[in-house]
Amino acid sequence: MKSSALPLGSRLRADIPAGIVVFFVALPLCLGVALASGAPPFAGIVTGVVGGIITGILSGSQLGVSGPAAGLTTIVAAAVLAAGNWAQFVPAVILAGALQVLFGFLRAGIIAYYFPSSVIKGMLAAIGITIILKQFPHALGVDKDWVGDMAFWQDDGNNTFSEIGEALLAINDGALAICVAGILLMLLWETKFIKRIKVLTLIPGAMLAVLAGVLLVSVLPSMGSHFVLANDTSHNVIHFVNLPTPQSFSEFSGLFKLPDFSAFGHITVWKTAFVIALVASIETLLCLEATDKLDPEKRISPANRELKAQGIGNMVAGLLGGLPLTQVIVRSSANIQAGGKTKLATITHGIVLLSCAVLIPGLLNKIPNAALAAVLILVGYKLAKPSLMKSMYKAGWDQFIPFMVTILAILFTDLLVGIGIGLLTGTYFILRTNFKTPFKSHTQQTAGQAPESTIVLSENVSFLNKASIQRTLEHIPENAALTIDARNSTYIDYDVKEIIADFALKAHERKITFTFLPPINQPEFTLPETGHIKNLIDMRTHSKEELANLTPEQALAILTEGNKRFVNNLRFDHDHLQMVNETREGQYPFAIVLSCIDSRTSAEFIFDQGLGDIFSVRIAGNVLNDDIIGSMEFACSVMNSKLIVVLGHTDCGAIKGACGEYQLGHLSGLLGKARRAVYQARELKLVNENDRKFADHVAELNVRNVTEEILMRSPLLENLYNEGRIGIAGGMYNLASGEVNFVDTRMPKQKEATEKTKNKLSA
Repeated sequence: MKSSALPLGSRLRADIPAGIVVFFVALPLCLGVALASGAPPFAGIVTGVVGGIITGILSGSQLGVSGPAAGLTTIVAAAVLAAGNWAQFVPAVILAGALQVLFGFLRAGIIAYYFPSSVIKGMLAAIGITIILKQFPHALGVDKDWVGDMAFWQDDGNNTFSEIGEALLAINDGALAICVAGILLMLLWETKFIKRIKVLTLIPGAMLAVLAGVLLVSVLPSMGSHFVLANDTSHNVIHFVNLPTPQSFSEFSGLFKLPDFSAFGHITVWKTAFVIALVASIETLLCLEATDKLDPEKRISPANRELKAQGIGNMVAGLLGGLPLTQVIVRSSANIQAGGKTKLATITHGIVLLSCAVLIPGLLNKIPNAALAAVLILVGYKLAKPSLMKSMYKAGWDQFIPFMVTILAILFTDLLVGIGIGLLTGTYFILRTNFKTPFKSHTQQTAGQAPESTIVLSENVSFLNKASIQRTLEHIPENAALTIDARNSTYIDYDVKEIIADFALKAHERKITFTFLPPINQPEFTLPETGHIKNLIDMRTHSKEELANLTPEQALAILTEGNKRFVNNLRFDHDHLQMVNETREGQYPFAIVLSCIDSRTSAEFIFDQGLGDIFSVRIAGNVLNDDIIGSMEFACSVMNSKLIVVLGHTDCGAIKGACGEYQLGHLSGLLGKARRAVYQARELKLVNENDRKFADHVAELNVRNVTEEILMRSPLLENLYNEGRIGIAGGMYNLASGEVNFVDTRMPKQKEATEKTKNKLSA
């Protein structure tokens, strides 16, 4: 069952505990990022709350969690220093948010689809390893560096490894005991024994680890002075959460450092806003892609909607005096690992963060960093499991090397620089592979038949390949049948698309039958419009406009090509989960198919179509009645489907029953509707009634009768047909070969139909 369809009670049981876990992860990160950015500590809390509640509500990502990001600390700290004070800087956050909203409307989110999978997985593993290494000193009681720092070079002068070296020489036994106890408690909470006790599963293991840490801080000193964990303010050593604790409403309201709106006139503010918008958008899109890969349900989040949600979140955060926000993989992965199902977990974390910061800041300040380190270390381990390394190694060097380079680059620099190095490495391997094998081409010649050529494009086809593709297309012989198969492609350069589109325009002049199979993971893929041609050979229609522009002939061609793929065992690798996400907002089926209930005659399989592509009506013997006619009228008149198909099949049990005039209860009345075809077959005497092929002959006659009867019985459908808006086709499916032979095709006259359709649409 999809999470969006879960009962409210199930969602609450999953999302609220997950939201609490994310709160414990987000709390120290919000404060740490604020400290590193030179911002008021409460600014980090403000951004965490806005990222959880505002962005959480607006986002299309079910599991992504937003908040202040470590990747922006250097930019923010430099900008605050240049501005002179926080109030002069904050307008840049508001402007950055407005720019992100603009990016969303400009559909800039498409760049999320061009990050190689090896780099994304490398990023996840690198973040996991970095979290473990960075939290190690906090686990040992050395809290010199701020919690959440992900950069190799630290503000305290150390780097990731030298900090660990210092920590090993100054271990606080109390902190170590708290961290170890927290990890063991969380591991215990993941055992089958605990999971069998449903009441206990409602309590997040991370919350128990934190509560245990608070308790141990009081208990451990009795074991000796080396177990004492206490802040040393004189040396600026803080071992605990350090939230502001206002004593009155006026003190609380003073925590909000609101923007100085006069700064909007400063050019430096606009420059800073552009840099923040660009970096925050890139980091968000990277995290969005990574979160979707971690999602157990493999949902696909809309990238452009995410940019808009992030932009609005940044505008609100800026107005309240907060830091800039992005979607953050540490929080998002913690949400997934804690069992979050929907965005309710994200919103819950924001509400809990706000409530606790307002109502119990003093109590939160009793939480030791070592307890939070335990939570983060476990999050990090699950991101960088050894099994991930093993699977990437098995995937081959072209995947493993960019994966490892990304890990090492992030580990020894920071997230954005490391990703940049990883992308360059990944791009090199893509170009290297692509330059070697941009496509495969072969031609098959059968005696007495036209040659059949196939061009199979590789995963990435760049402009470097256009010359060789152009030459190959020029050498396709006349009267040939050409298929360009791009189903495995994830990127096709625009220049190459244009070459293919130009060829499609001229193919008829050389009497070449042209078929284009689009990328299966890019349902929106189209060839550039050149003249009057568009990629209408695509297997699906995805919008009201595309369906309106489809003709009945093109609808029939889609089904015909789909059946060819089915017969040749070249069916598309349908991503059904993606189809569920695409069709949940609406449906645009281009055809309605009336077929038999025989378990071997599923129209979606026979015509290689997916969810939302066709209406399917099934009844024994594919006969006609008023209810079925009503369904056809709904499909064609209300939903604008372009084609009605009546699909009979060989070896039909219902037709055999009609031939034998069996009396089988209610079935007798149903079979009686097919007996007209039986009488016709007997009169024609083309096949002996004792011949096994007699029933197939009757089945074909029945298809022709039903095809003719549709327009006779429905004035509404007849009117749509006369206007050129629908066609009707009758076909026979061969159970032995899988092939559909269309025996009765009724299409409106193309010229008249086109004009009538245009007039209808313009009206």
